[in-house]
Amino acid sequence: MPRGRPPRGARAPRLSGSLPVALDAMGGDKAPGEIVAGARRAGEEGIDVVLVGRPTALGETGDLEVVAASEVIEMGEDAAQGVRRKKDSSLVRAAELVRDGAASAMVSAGNTGATMASALLRMGRLPGVARPCIATPLPRLGRAPAVLVDAGANAECTSAMLVQFAQMGVAYASSRYGVRDPSVALLSIGEEPTKGTPLVKEAHAILAAGAGVRFVGNVEGRDLMPATADVVVTDGFTGNVTLKALEGSLRFIVDTLFSVFSTDDATKAAAEVLVPHLLPVAAELDPENTGGAMLLGVDGVCVISHGSSSATAILNAVRVAHELAEGGLVDRLAEAVKPG
Repeated sequence: MPRGRPPRGARAPRLSGSLPVALDAMGGDKAPGEIVAGARRAGEEGIDVVLVGRPTALGETGDLEVVAASEVIEMGEDAAQGVRRKKDSSLVRAAELVRDGAASAMVSAGNTGATMASALLRMGRLPGVARPCIATPLPRLGRAPAVLVDAGANAECTSAMLVQFAQMGVAYASSRYGVRDPSVALLSIGEEPTKGTPLVKEAHAILAAGAGVRFVGNVEGRDLMPATADVVVTDGFTGNVTLKALEGSLRFIVDTLFSVFSTDDATKAAAEVLVPHLLPVAAELDPENTGGAMLLGVDGVCVISHGSSSATAILNAVRVAHELAEGGLVDRLAEAVKPG
Protein backbone atom coordinates (compact mmCIF):
# COMPACT_ATOMS: atom_id res chain seq x y z
CA MET A 1 0.00 0.00 0.00
CA PRO A 2 1.45 3.41 -0.94
CA ARG A 3 2.59 5.39 2.03
CA GLY A 4 1.68 9.06 2.33
CA ARG A 5 4.22 11.82 1.79
CA PRO A 6 5.06 13.81 4.93
CA PRO A 7 5.22 17.62 4.88
CA ARG A 8 8.49 18.86 3.41
CA GLY A 9 11.12 19.40 6.04
CA ALA A 10 9.37 17.18 8.60
CA ARG A 11 11.64 14.69 10.33
CA ALA A 12 10.54 11.16 11.13
CA PRO A 13 10.89 10.20 14.81
CA ARG A 14 12.91 7.13 13.85
CA LEU A 15 14.48 5.64 10.73
CA SER A 16 11.88 2.92 10.40
CA GLY A 17 9.10 5.50 10.35
CA SER A 18 10.35 7.40 7.31
CA LEU A 19 9.58 6.83 3.65
CA PRO A 20 11.95 4.46 1.85
CA VAL A 21 14.71 5.42 -0.54
CA ALA A 22 13.97 4.13 -4.06
CA LEU A 23 17.10 2.44 -5.42
CA ASP A 24 17.58 1.63 -9.09
CA ALA A 25 18.74 -1.97 -8.75
CA MET A 26 19.61 -2.35 -12.44
CA GLY A 27 21.84 0.70 -12.87
CA GLY A 28 25.64 0.61 -12.86
CA ASP A 29 28.52 -1.54 -14.04
CA LYS A 30 28.18 -3.85 -11.04
CA ALA A 31 24.39 -4.16 -11.00
CA PRO A 32 22.45 -5.82 -9.61
CA GLY A 33 24.78 -7.69 -7.24
CA GLU A 34 26.62 -4.76 -5.63
CA ILE A 35 23.50 -2.60 -5.67
CA VAL A 36 21.48 -5.17 -3.74
CA ALA A 37 24.38 -5.74 -1.34
CA GLY A 38 24.58 -2.01 -0.61
CA ALA A 39 20.83 -1.83 -0.12
CA ARG A 40 20.88 -4.69 2.33
CA ARG A 41 23.64 -3.00 4.34
CA ALA A 42 21.56 0.17 4.45
CA GLY A 43 18.58 -1.86 5.62
CA GLU A 44 20.69 -3.31 8.42
CA GLU A 45 21.36 0.27 9.57
CA GLY A 46 17.63 0.93 9.78
CA ILE A 47 17.25 2.86 6.53
CA ASP A 48 14.18 1.74 4.61
CA VAL A 49 15.06 0.91 0.98
CA VAL A 50 12.88 -0.25 -1.89
CA LEU A 51 14.64 -1.93 -4.81
CA VAL A 52 13.35 -1.17 -8.30
CA GLY A 53 14.13 -3.65 -11.08
CA ARG A 54 13.58 -7.12 -12.46
CA PRO A 55 12.74 -9.32 -9.45
CA THR A 56 14.14 -12.50 -11.02
CA ALA A 57 17.53 -10.83 -11.62
CA LEU A 58 18.10 -9.46 -8.12
CA GLY A 59 19.06 -12.60 -6.24
CA GLU A 60 18.68 -12.69 -2.47
CA THR A 61 17.10 -9.41 -1.35
CA GLY A 62 16.36 -10.34 2.24
CA ASP A 63 13.53 -8.32 3.76
CA LEU A 64 13.78 -5.49 1.22
CA GLU A 65 10.70 -4.50 -0.72
CA VAL A 66 10.97 -4.87 -4.50
CA VAL A 67 9.02 -2.85 -7.06
CA ALA A 68 8.99 -4.65 -10.39
CA ALA A 69 10.29 -2.86 -13.50
CA SER A 70 10.67 -4.90 -16.66
CA GLU A 71 13.05 -2.62 -18.61
CA VAL A 72 16.59 -1.27 -18.19
CA ILE A 73 18.09 1.87 -19.70
CA GLU A 74 21.62 0.77 -20.53
CA MET A 75 24.74 2.81 -19.73
CA GLY A 76 25.46 3.66 -23.37
CA GLU A 77 21.86 4.29 -24.38
CA ASP A 78 20.59 7.70 -25.47
CA ALA A 79 19.18 9.22 -22.29
CA ALA A 80 16.16 11.09 -23.62
CA GLN A 81 15.09 8.32 -25.97
CA GLY A 82 15.55 5.70 -23.28
CA VAL A 83 13.29 7.54 -20.84
CA ARG A 84 10.63 8.15 -23.50
CA ARG A 85 10.63 4.60 -24.86
CA LYS A 86 11.19 2.59 -21.70
CA LYS A 87 8.42 3.76 -19.43
CA ASP A 88 8.69 0.59 -17.35
CA SER A 89 12.43 1.00 -16.76
CA SER A 90 13.88 0.85 -13.26
CA LEU A 91 14.96 4.51 -13.48
CA VAL A 92 11.57 5.82 -14.52
CA ARG A 93 9.76 3.75 -11.91
CA ALA A 94 12.13 4.94 -9.16
CA ALA A 95 11.44 8.56 -10.07
CA GLU A 96 7.71 7.89 -10.10
CA LEU A 97 7.86 6.48 -6.58
CA VAL A 98 9.25 9.81 -5.38
CA ARG A 99 6.71 11.77 -7.43
CA ASP A 100 3.83 9.72 -6.04
CA GLY A 101 4.92 10.06 -2.42
CA ALA A 102 5.84 6.39 -2.03
CA ALA A 103 9.57 7.14 -1.61
CA SER A 104 11.52 10.01 -0.05
CA ALA A 105 14.39 9.96 -2.58
CA MET A 106 15.89 8.06 -5.50
CA VAL A 107 19.41 6.74 -6.04
CA SER A 108 20.98 5.35 -9.20
CA ALA A 109 24.44 4.35 -10.40
CA GLY A 110 23.13 3.93 -13.93
CA ASN A 111 23.08 6.14 -17.02
CA THR A 112 23.63 9.67 -15.67
CA GLY A 113 21.74 11.41 -18.44
CA ALA A 114 18.80 9.04 -18.08
CA THR A 115 18.80 9.51 -14.32
CA MET A 116 18.57 13.27 -14.78
CA ALA A 117 15.90 12.95 -17.45
CA SER A 118 13.81 10.56 -15.36
CA ALA A 119 13.96 12.84 -12.34
CA LEU A 120 13.19 15.94 -14.38
CA LEU A 121 10.33 14.46 -16.40
CA ARG A 122 8.68 12.58 -13.54
CA MET A 123 9.37 14.82 -10.53
CA GLY A 124 9.42 18.13 -12.39
CA ARG A 125 11.46 21.27 -11.73
CA LEU A 126 11.15 23.39 -8.64
CA PRO A 127 9.31 26.66 -9.31
CA GLY A 128 11.63 29.23 -10.86
CA VAL A 129 14.47 26.83 -11.66
CA ALA A 130 15.71 27.27 -15.24
CA ARG A 131 17.76 24.05 -15.34
CA PRO A 132 18.68 21.44 -12.74
CA CYS A 133 22.39 20.98 -12.11
CA ILE A 134 24.72 18.37 -10.63
CA ALA A 135 26.53 19.13 -7.37
CA THR A 136 29.64 17.05 -6.70
CA PRO A 137 31.82 17.12 -3.55
CA LEU A 138 35.47 18.16 -3.85
CA PRO A 139 37.46 16.66 -0.94
CA ARG A 140 39.30 18.95 1.46
CA LEU A 141 41.29 16.95 3.98
CA GLY A 142 40.22 17.47 7.56
CA ARG A 143 37.28 19.72 6.74
CA ALA A 144 33.95 19.73 4.95
CA PRO A 145 34.17 19.13 1.19
CA ALA A 146 33.62 21.95 -1.26
CA VAL A 147 30.83 21.67 -3.85
CA LEU A 148 31.42 21.84 -7.60
CA VAL A 149 28.31 22.85 -9.52
CA ASP A 150 27.44 22.22 -12.36
CA ALA A 151 29.40 18.98 -12.79
CA GLY A 152 27.79 17.82 -16.01
CA ALA A 153 24.07 18.46 -16.42
CA ASN A 154 24.20 21.48 -18.74
CA ALA A 155 26.88 21.81 -21.41
CA GLU A 156 25.58 25.24 -22.43
CA CYS A 157 24.53 27.80 -19.83
CA THR A 158 23.44 31.39 -19.40
CA SER A 159 24.69 33.76 -16.72
CA ALA A 160 21.28 33.55 -15.01
CA MET A 161 21.67 29.77 -14.80
CA LEU A 162 25.11 30.11 -13.20
CA VAL A 163 23.65 32.46 -10.60
CA GLN A 164 20.96 29.89 -9.78
CA PHE A 165 23.62 27.17 -9.56
CA ALA A 166 25.41 29.34 -6.99
CA GLN A 167 22.23 29.84 -4.97
CA MET A 168 21.37 26.15 -4.98
CA GLY A 169 24.98 25.19 -4.27
CA VAL A 170 24.94 27.34 -1.14
CA ALA A 171 21.73 25.69 0.08
CA TYR A 172 23.23 22.28 -0.60
CA ALA A 173 26.56 22.99 1.14
CA SER A 174 24.66 24.22 4.18
CA SER A 175 22.24 21.28 4.25
CA ARG A 176 24.65 18.45 3.55
CA TYR A 177 27.86 19.65 5.19
CA GLY A 178 26.62 22.16 7.74
CA VAL A 179 28.72 24.98 6.28
CA ARG A 180 27.64 28.33 7.67
CA ASP A 181 27.38 31.13 5.11
CA PRO A 182 29.27 29.26 2.35
CA SER A 183 31.59 31.26 0.12
CA VAL A 184 30.98 31.14 -3.64
CA ALA A 185 33.49 31.46 -6.48
CA LEU A 186 33.36 31.23 -10.27
CA LEU A 187 35.77 28.91 -12.05
CA SER A 188 37.76 30.95 -14.55
CA ILE A 189 41.21 31.38 -16.14
CA GLY A 190 42.19 34.21 -13.82
CA GLU A 191 41.20 35.82 -10.55
CA GLU A 192 40.51 39.24 -12.08
CA PRO A 193 36.88 40.12 -12.98
CA THR A 194 38.02 40.86 -16.54
CA LYS A 195 39.27 37.29 -17.09
CA GLY A 196 37.22 34.48 -18.58
CA THR A 197 34.60 33.92 -21.25
CA PRO A 198 31.75 36.40 -21.82
CA LEU A 199 29.55 33.99 -19.84
CA VAL A 200 31.89 34.04 -16.82
CA LYS A 201 32.33 37.82 -16.91
CA GLU A 202 28.59 38.40 -17.11
CA ALA A 203 27.89 35.97 -14.24
CA HIS A 204 30.67 37.62 -12.23
CA ALA A 205 29.02 41.03 -12.60
CA ILE A 206 25.64 39.70 -11.44
CA LEU A 207 27.05 37.84 -8.45
CA ALA A 208 29.25 40.77 -7.44
CA ALA A 209 26.26 43.11 -7.57
CA GLY A 210 24.43 40.87 -5.08
CA ALA A 211 22.53 37.65 -5.63
CA GLY A 212 21.94 36.48 -2.07
CA VAL A 213 25.24 34.59 -1.77
CA ARG A 214 28.68 35.45 -0.36
CA PHE A 215 30.58 35.84 -3.62
CA VAL A 216 34.39 35.93 -3.34
CA GLY A 217 35.30 36.26 -7.02
CA ASN A 218 37.02 33.97 -9.49
CA VAL A 219 39.17 30.92 -8.78
CA GLU A 220 41.44 29.03 -11.14
CA GLY A 221 41.81 25.31 -11.67
CA ARG A 222 44.82 25.20 -9.36
CA ASP A 223 42.58 26.41 -6.52
CA LEU A 224 40.34 23.32 -6.54
CA MET A 225 42.47 20.86 -4.57
CA PRO A 226 41.79 21.94 -1.95
CA ALA A 227 39.12 24.37 -3.05
CA THR A 228 39.53 27.88 -1.65
CA ALA A 229 35.76 28.48 -1.80
CA ASP A 230 32.95 26.36 -0.37
CA VAL A 231 30.97 26.41 -3.64
CA VAL A 232 32.65 26.56 -7.06
CA VAL A 233 30.35 27.43 -9.96
CA THR A 234 30.83 26.68 -13.64
CA ASP A 235 28.97 25.40 -16.69
CA GLY A 236 28.36 21.67 -16.98
CA PHE A 237 30.85 21.09 -19.81
CA THR A 238 33.74 22.73 -17.97
CA GLY A 239 32.67 21.19 -14.67
CA ASN A 240 32.57 17.65 -16.01
CA VAL A 241 35.95 17.97 -17.74
CA THR A 242 37.40 19.45 -14.55
CA LEU A 243 35.96 16.69 -12.38
CA LYS A 244 37.26 13.89 -14.62
CA ALA A 245 40.70 15.54 -14.78
CA LEU A 246 40.85 15.75 -10.98
CA GLU A 247 39.75 12.12 -10.58
CA GLY A 248 42.36 10.93 -13.08
CA SER A 249 45.12 12.99 -11.47
CA LEU A 250 44.35 11.67 -8.00
CA ARG A 251 44.28 8.10 -9.31
CA PHE A 252 47.64 8.60 -11.03
CA ILE A 253 49.25 10.04 -7.91
CA VAL A 254 47.98 7.26 -5.65
CA ASP A 255 48.95 4.50 -8.10
CA THR A 256 52.40 6.01 -8.63
CA LEU A 257 53.02 6.41 -4.92
CA PHE A 258 52.14 2.82 -4.09
CA SER A 259 54.19 1.49 -7.01
CA VAL A 260 57.23 3.38 -5.68
CA PHE A 261 56.74 1.71 -2.32
CA SER A 262 57.50 -1.66 -3.88
CA THR A 263 60.67 -0.63 -5.69
CA ASP A 264 63.27 -2.04 -3.27
CA ASP A 265 63.89 -2.94 0.36
CA ALA A 266 64.36 0.69 1.37
CA THR A 267 61.05 1.85 -0.10
CA LYS A 268 59.28 -1.20 1.33
CA ALA A 269 60.60 -0.30 4.77
CA ALA A 270 59.44 3.29 4.28
CA ALA A 271 56.03 2.01 3.23
CA GLU A 272 55.63 0.14 6.51
CA VAL A 273 55.91 3.49 8.30
CA LEU A 274 54.01 5.70 5.85
CA VAL A 275 51.15 3.53 4.60
CA PRO A 276 49.21 3.50 7.91
CA HIS A 277 49.24 7.31 7.76
CA LEU A 278 48.37 7.49 4.06
CA LEU A 279 45.45 5.05 4.10
CA PRO A 280 43.08 7.41 5.98
CA VAL A 281 43.98 10.14 3.49
CA ALA A 282 43.27 7.82 0.55
CA ALA A 283 39.95 6.85 2.10
CA GLU A 284 38.96 10.50 2.41
CA LEU A 285 39.78 11.07 -1.27
CA ASP A 286 38.05 7.88 -2.45
CA PRO A 287 34.85 8.67 -4.45
CA GLU A 288 33.32 5.49 -2.97
CA ASN A 289 33.01 7.30 0.34
CA THR A 290 31.45 10.56 -0.87
CA GLY A 291 27.88 9.30 -1.28
CA GLY A 292 27.61 10.42 -4.90
CA ALA A 293 26.51 13.61 -6.60
CA MET A 294 23.20 15.41 -6.12
CA LEU A 295 20.81 16.65 -8.79
CA LEU A 296 19.70 20.08 -7.61
CA GLY A 297 16.58 21.81 -8.87
CA VAL A 298 14.11 18.94 -9.28
CA ASP A 299 11.14 18.48 -6.97
CA GLY A 300 12.64 15.61 -5.04
CA VAL A 301 15.94 14.19 -3.81
CA CYS A 302 17.96 12.44 -6.53
CA VAL A 303 21.45 11.09 -5.84
CA ILE A 304 23.64 10.03 -8.77
CA SER A 305 26.31 7.45 -7.95
CA HIS A 306 29.38 6.60 -9.99
CA GLY A 307 28.83 3.95 -12.66
CA SER A 308 31.40 1.64 -11.06
CA SER A 309 29.84 1.92 -7.59
CA SER A 310 30.43 -0.94 -5.18
CA ALA A 311 28.17 -1.94 -2.31
CA THR A 312 30.01 0.55 -0.10
CA ALA A 313 29.36 3.41 -2.52
CA ILE A 314 25.68 2.47 -2.73
CA LEU A 315 25.40 2.31 1.05
CA ASN A 316 26.87 5.82 1.32
CA ALA A 317 24.60 7.13 -1.45
CA VAL A 318 21.51 5.75 0.29
CA ARG A 319 22.65 7.30 3.57
CA VAL A 320 23.05 10.70 1.91
CA ALA A 321 19.70 10.47 0.10
CA HIS A 322 17.92 9.55 3.32
CA GLU A 323 19.57 12.35 5.32
CA LEU A 324 18.87 15.02 2.70
CA ALA A 325 15.24 13.98 2.36
CA GLU A 326 14.79 13.96 6.12
CA GLY A 327 16.54 17.33 6.41
CA GLY A 328 14.22 19.10 3.99
CA LEU A 329 16.79 19.88 1.29
CA VAL A 330 14.16 20.42 -1.41
CA ASP A 331 12.49 23.13 0.66
CA ARG A 332 15.82 24.89 1.13
CA LEU A 333 16.54 24.77 -2.60
CA ALA A 334 13.10 26.16 -3.40
CA GLU A 335 13.67 29.01 -0.94
CA ALA A 336 17.13 29.71 -2.39
CA VAL A 337 15.85 30.35 -5.92
CA LYS A 338 12.63 32.11 -4.94
CA PRO A 339 12.47 35.55 -6.62
CA GLY A 340 12.90 38.57 -4.39
